[in-house]
Amino acid sequence: MDSDERRVFVIFNPASGRGRGARKMDRFLSLLEKHLPGFTHAATSHAGEESVLAEQAIAEGFNLIVAAGGDGTWSNVADRIVASATENVALGLLASGTGNDFGRNFGMSLRNPEPAVRALASGVVRTVDVGRVITGGTPLAARSGSGGPSEGRNFLNLVGFGFDVAVIKDTAGARFLRGELLYKATALKNLFTFSGVPLVLEGGGPTVDGEQLMLTISNAPFFGGGFLIAPEAQLDDGLLHACAIGNTPAFTRWRLFNAAPKGRHVLSSHVQMRQSTRFSVRFSTPPTYEVDGELWRAEGPEVIIEAVPRALQVVVPN
Repeated sequence: MDSDERRVFVIFNPASGRGRGARKMDRFLSLLEKHLPGFTHAATSHAGEESVLAEQAIAEGFNLIVAAGGDGTWSNVADRIVASATENVALGLLASGTGNDFGRNFGMSLRNPEPAVRALASGVVRTVDVGRVITGGTPLAARSGSGGPSEGRNFLNLVGFGFDVAVIKDTAGARFLRGELLYKATALKNLFTFSGVPLVLEGGGPTVDGEQLMLTISNAPFFGGGFLIAPEAQLDDGLLHACAIGNTPAFTRWRLFNAAPKGRHVLSSHVQMRQSTRFSVRFSTPPTYEVDGELWRAEGPEVIIEAVPRALQVVVPN
């Protein structure tokens, strides 16, 4: 991206990372003044507002929309960039969230802000796939009118059902832990308490029909603060990767949990992997599911998800 033609708009989410976003904001602003002078910025005041700010920035002709937050913030901004179908608008990433999983794909600095800001100024533009939930749904945390469309929601990492949803609900009520430790502690609790979810998954091979501990449909390999849930997923393969983990006893769940950080859970007979450009997931009632760490409620009992190849430009470290 030519620096002479670059117009930069930075969207801060102060609530990201359980308040980490607010604490990092002054440091980010100082570094942005140093490396990207002339940028414009705004901060969200409630959940989902980053979608509105991104739409406004695109309409005003900004061509690098930087999202300072975590996976949910990045995803909301990316969704609006893709939905706008505006040429030569790129996404930039600054990490202040809980998992920051999407940034792991590019070797981004998740703890040191200066290399991340320098990457925005001197990095390269990479074109990547996204996924899309094409059936209707409603974001549970966003205020009315600020949470993006009810259907056609684009995502970066994954859509998750079952155990993952229970963990996210638990993390919302935690007071003392943060980051990867928070996710792992609440996940450990739910390994012994979550009852499983019956579903039917179609796409990419034989139908998966029965009670599952969890189901993830991934565009990228990481989730949950670094778990390699879909080891073969690549951001430019044009595919989504489904991981269905059967509803097993607690001890087996524990073994799979320990294997997942390195992607070894896929070797278990309790895990079924599928690859496809499109998946259908059916339930007895409209499910709650997660999209890049944020909870949504489906409008009907079926959720259809598809791959969208080469849909998003991202500025990444050179």
